[in-house]
Amino acid sequence: MSAISDDSLDRQHSRQHHSRENARSVSGESSSQIEPIEQIQLSVHQQGAYRWNRPNYSRNRRRLEIWAFVLRFLFELWYDSKPWTYRGGYSEEKRARRRRRQAIWIRESMLQLGPTFIKLGQLFSTRSDLFPAEYVEELSKLQDRVPAFSYEQAEAIVEQDFGRKVGELFRAFEPIPLAAASLGQVHKAQLHSGEEVVVKVQRPGLKRLFQIDLAIARTVVRYFDNHPKWGRGRDWIGIYDECYKILYEEIDYLNEGQNADTFRRNFRDRDWVRVPRVYWRYTSPRVLTLEYVPGIKISHYEALEAAGLDRKVLAQLGAEAYLRQLLNHGFFHADPHPGNVAVSPEGALIFYDFGMMGRVRRDIRVKMLDLFFGIAKKNAEDVVTALVELEALSPMDDMGPVRRSIQYILDYLMDKPFEEQSVTAISDDLYAIAYDQPFRFPATFTFVMRAFSTLEGVGKGLDPDFNFMEVAKPFAMQIMSNANSSDRNTFFDELGRQAAQVSSTALGLPGRIEDTIEKLERGDVRVRVRSIETDRVLRRLGSIQMGTNLALLVSAFTLSATILLVNDKIWLALVVALVAIALAGSLIRLLMSVERSDKMF
Repeated sequence: MSAISDDSLDRQHSRQHHSRENARSVSGESSSQIEPIEQIQLSVHQQGAYRWNRPNYSRNRRRLEIWAFVLRFLFELWYDSKPWTYRGGYSEEKRARRRRRQAIWIRESMLQLGPTFIKLGQLFSTRSDLFPAEYVEELSKLQDRVPAFSYEQAEAIVEQDFGRKVGELFRAFEPIPLAAASLGQVHKAQLHSGEEVVVKVQRPGLKRLFQIDLAIARTVVRYFDNHPKWGRGRDWIGIYDECYKILYEEIDYLNEGQNADTFRRNFRDRDWVRVPRVYWRYTSPRVLTLEYVPGIKISHYEALEAAGLDRKVLAQLGAEAYLRQLLNHGFFHADPHPGNVAVSPEGALIFYDFGMMGRVRRDIRVKMLDLFFGIAKKNAEDVVTALVELEALSPMDDMGPVRRSIQYILDYLMDKPFEEQSVTAISDDLYAIAYDQPFRFPATFTFVMRAFSTLEGVGKGLDPDFNFMEVAKPFAMQIMSNANSSDRNTFFDELGRQAAQVSSTALGLPGRIEDTIEKLERGDVRVRVRSIETDRVLRRLGSIQMGTNLALLVSAFTLSATILLVNDKIWLALVVALVAIALAGSLIRLLMSVERSDKMF
C-alpha cells in the first residue's frame, strides 16, 4: 500500500492536477522511498535507460550480464587478497578503503541488473553475519529509483487479469503513476461507488525476469557453496531457497492482500493502528487495489509537529506496535522502514507494504524459551544447544570456539542493566562475532534484528530520549509472567514431558548398560578416537611428500627441456618447459598452503 505524505502532495499534483495528494511509497517495494514520477524520469534521463527495462528479456543476454558481474567480483576479491597489489605495502586501512569502493560498485551494479538483484541486495543488507560491514552498509542504501512503464502496459495488465476495460472497472484512473519502483507502480483511481483507491500494477514481464535471473543465480550459488573457502560454514543453497521464497511471495499481490487483512485483524482492537482495506473485487496476482489512506511520513518531524502531534507518544506507539506483532501475534512486518509507516491527522499509525512479512511459529517460541533461560543463566552450553535446535548454528566437531564467543557475548551484554541496552549495538556486536563463524541465522531472525534497529533509529529521531529496551521491558516481563501464570498449563505440560523423559531414561538405563556390555564382549562396539593434532601432522607430511614429488618432476622436466634445446628441438623444448612451469606453480601454491596451515595453528 502506498503511504501518502502531505509534504510531497503539492509538488507533484500542483503540476499535474492542481490537487494536494501524492503517493509516498509503493506497496510491496521494500526498503525504498519513491520519488515523484517526474523526478524519476529526470533521474533516468540523466543516467540513461536501464538495460533490463525492456518488454522481453533474453536469457543469453541476462546470463552474460550476470556472469560478467560475478566474474569481476571474484577477480576483485582475489586481487584484494594479495598483499603485493597494495602500493606502499599492505594495511588494514587500505583493505577497508578497497572494500568500501567495491561495495559502492556492487550497489550500483545491482541497480543496473534490475528488479531481481535490487531485491536480493535489499535482503542481503540484513545479513551482517554473512557479508562485511562495508557491503551491508552500502546495500542498505539500495533504493528502487527506476523508470516507470507506460500507461498502455499498465492498462493491458489490468484488462488481461480482469477481462474488462479499465473504464468499466473504475470511474477514473490516472494515467500518470503517483510512484514507480522495481516491482511495480501505483496509480490513483476512483471506483464507481465514489471511493478513492490506489491501484498497484506489477511491472510487465517481471515473473519471467525472476525465472531467468534466479535460474542463473542458482548456478552462481552452487559455485560459492562448493568453494573450499567461501562455502565453509555457509549454507548458500539454503540462503538462496530462502530468498527465492521471499521474492516470489512479494510479487504475488493476492498474498500481499491476505497479509494486509491478517495484519488489520490483529490490530482491530487498537484504534491507534490503521491498515488500508483491500478491495478484493479489483485485486489479482498482478493488480492490488487498496483503500486510499493519506498520512504524514513518520520521519517528517517538522510536518508532525506542525500537525500538533506528540513525537514522544508516536515513538512509544511505534515500538509497542512492533512488539505486539512479534510477541503477541507471531506475525510481523518484516520491513518497517520510515517509508512504510505514516501518521494520520488524529495520531494513528498507518502501516503499508505487506509484501514481506515474518512469522514466528509456536514451536519456535518454545525453543526460544530455552534460549532465553540459557541467556538469563549466562550458560553458554545451554545457549549453544538452543541455537542448534533453532537451526541458527551449524553443529561442529569442536564447538569450543563458538561456545567461548557466546560466553563473551553473555558476559559483555549482561554486565549492563536491561534498560541501558541498545538494539543496534547488540546486533552489531553479535554480527561482528558471528561473521565468518558457523552461524546461519534464519531470515526471520535477521528481519527481526533489522526491524528493531530501524525502529530504534526512528524512535530516537522522534524523541532523542527514546529507549527501545525500556519500552520492551514490560513485554519481556509479561512473557516471563505468562510462562508462570496464565500459560501455567503449557509450562507444566512441558515440565511433565521432560520429567517423563527423565524417568523413562532412568528406568531404561540398566538395560542399555547391559546391552552395551554384551556388545563389548562380542566385539560389536567400535571406538573411534580422533586426534586433531595428529590429523594436522599427517596432512603436513602428505603435503611435504607431494611437494617432494613435484620438485623432482620440475627438475626432470627442466633438465629435459635444456637437453632438447641444446639439440635444437626448440618447439618440443618449449612444450616441456611450459609443463615444468606449470608444475613449479603447483609447487609454489602447495608451499604457500602449508605455510598458511602452520600459521593457523
